[in-house]
Amino acid sequence: MNQYEQILVKYWGYSKFRPLQEDIINSVLSGKDTLALMPTGGGKSITFQVPAMAKEGLCIVITPLIALMKDQVENLNNRGIKALSIYSGMSRDEIDITLENCIYGNVKFLYVSPERLDTEIFQLRVKHMQINLLAIDEAHCISEWGYDFRPSYLRIAEFRNLIPDVPVLALTATATSKVVDDIQQKLNFKEKNLLQKSFERKNLVYLVRNIDDKMKYLLETINKVKGSGIIYVRNRKKTKEIAVFLQKNKISADYYHAGLKHEDRSKKQNAWKQGTTRIIVATNAFGMGIDKPDVRFVIHIDLPDSIESYFQEAGRAGRDEKKAYAVLLYNNSDKVKAEQRIDSNFPEIKEIKEVYHALGNFFKIPYGGGKNSSYDFIMYDFAKNYNFSLLKIISSLNFLQREGYIELTDELNNPSKIHFKTNRDDLYKFQVANAQFDGFIKLILRSYTGVFSDYVSIDEHSLAQKAKVDLDTVFKFLNRLKSTGIIDYIPQRKNPIIYYSEERLDDKSLHISRENYDFRKQRYFEKLKAIVQYAASTNKCRSQVLLGYFGESNPERCGMCDVCTRRNELDLSKYEFDLILDELKDILQTQPTNLDQLVSQSKYKKDKVIRVIQWLLDNEKITKNDQELLCWLKTKE
Repeated sequence: MNQYEQILVKYWGYSKFRPLQEDIINSVLSGKDTLALMPTGGGKSITFQVPAMAKEGLCIVITPLIALMKDQVENLNNRGIKALSIYSGMSRDEIDITLENCIYGNVKFLYVSPERLDTEIFQLRVKHMQINLLAIDEAHCISEWGYDFRPSYLRIAEFRNLIPDVPVLALTATATSKVVDDIQQKLNFKEKNLLQKSFERKNLVYLVRNIDDKMKYLLETINKVKGSGIIYVRNRKKTKEIAVFLQKNKISADYYHAGLKHEDRSKKQNAWKQGTTRIIVATNAFGMGIDKPDVRFVIHIDLPDSIESYFQEAGRAGRDEKKAYAVLLYNNSDKVKAEQRIDSNFPEIKEIKEVYHALGNFFKIPYGGGKNSSYDFIMYDFAKNYNFSLLKIISSLNFLQREGYIELTDELNNPSKIHFKTNRDDLYKFQVANAQFDGFIKLILRSYTGVFSDYVSIDEHSLAQKAKVDLDTVFKFLNRLKSTGIIDYIPQRKNPIIYYSEERLDDKSLHISRENYDFRKQRYFEKLKAIVQYAASTNKCRSQVLLGYFGESNPERCGMCDVCTRRNELDLSKYEFDLILDELKDILQTQPTNLDQLVSQSKYKKDKVIRVIQWLLDNEKITKNDQELLCWLKTKE
């Protein structure tokens, strides 16, 4: 057992690496910049966590997903590995102490959101850290050709100049060949180095069902297929409606979306993970960082925005490598709705500017101020104050984020925190001089460790129960201790955060490029077009379409999807079908031919050739012209 396997067993309990994991680890430890392309659930985090544990120093992990960041930090700490995080919404003192602990403590992992990289405090402190690896999660965010571009990622290349000898490991689950090249270029790779695991999922059956009555199909399928599942929809209201519909039909189901309170989301998520709830009906806010291996089906009621997001969400099924289903429900009305989405997701530039200026007024930020500042954002209050629709707000904020003016986080669940600002000797003197605080301070010190060296999460309800006082008394004690300078107390925060990457600009200075606007709108249209084509197509293996989109050459037919199953009904093996198909294609691409001539030119059995011709006609790969000649339709490739 080598050193890396020993680390894997000791901290994660696995005896062997998954395919490609060890190759990535060896590449990183040899000092090479590495781009790892691994599908959802492929074990990406192991590829930077193990090599970082094998070397002296700490690993900086850049990720835009604060919820995922917190989960990974918690998981590492639970395994006895010291990990910390810095993200939008933390106070300067919290950031300061976290960075100090990274310099002088035994910290192995520091998770940061990308917008923190060019702050003065971070850049000054990082020079004093012993860094062994820079890991970049969701690396596709650096590419404007990707599906979730974030300008803050462009700062990583400049940040690398501060740590020139530290190798980079960039990770993503979804990237086209163009995005793969773009990532390596924008991260200033010394030389191209891509390690890629095929996106093929042999156990996952991709199905598209063209049906009008989606609820009827849902009910029949869930009653037929055993095991747990996820149903994805586009809006929050539908999550509850469908969950209630399933419950009325005696199916264990619940709903989930980002608008729910954190406690409710956690409760629903855990009930589903533990199997108490069988079906979760959710928006795309659900699933990131959740590793439930035995999901037997993922059903999309509505059309996603892109193949990338569909592939990632569908890929949450069957991670235990047993047979699972990814089903997309589609009909003609979905195509119309998709086209309407383009306009709703791209308000006019004038409207985006209106939202931007209203936001500055909402937070009372003066022109020229606000840079690197975070603000709690209650969207419903903002919408009510300025009479904007929620869709207009969300679309405008997303565009402002892609332009690099702001960052918008999901709803955070930051528990209350305290940090003792005084040393133990001075604290003792304070307790002697202020007997009314003595018992409460002792209770805190008995209940929580590390309060002198770090900010520690606390639970005011728990303190109230232990002290046998009401909650208001606990708040009063904490705030009075804060006012005396004994502690820093940060009350719980649960709202999304708006972070200003740049100072607030006036109308003349706020530049939204028409060229950028048109580029992003066109990219969105192309991605939407690709997922519509996937859903509407009936003539090419689903797996082949998806793998081809991500640049895999000559992928094999899966033999299980709805398209392949229709071929299988011809009573021909895949090998026979493909041979006859290739022969007919060669003939018809040369010139149109009538049926009798086509059959006679083939070297295969007449009945088999006719069955393939009929399949080609049914699936609009070939057509008949006015002279009854069969023609190959090039547009249907």
